[in-house]
Amino acid sequence: MNVGMLWFDGDGDSRLDDRVKRAAEYYRSKYGRRPNACFIHPTMVPDELSGSFDGVAIHSSDAVLPDHFWLGIEETPAG
Repeated sequence: MNVGMLWFDGDGDSRLDDRVKRAAEYYRSKYGRRPNACFIHPTMVPDELSGSFDGVAIHSSDAVLPDHFWLGIEETPAG
């Protein structure tokens, strides 16, 4: 993913899946497409993470600050 939307959600009391869903819904309403990838800081990844929430794959990256979500469309390579 080269282009995406950076979303801040400082509500640390909410569950991660709820925070990702809020960000994904805003992305969809703004850009007219549903994101399929979300990058978060490694410290935000819970032990029980299944890998995706509601069709949005969760990836960890040190390049994303805590409480920030980088959402976008991750194209699958052809072939």
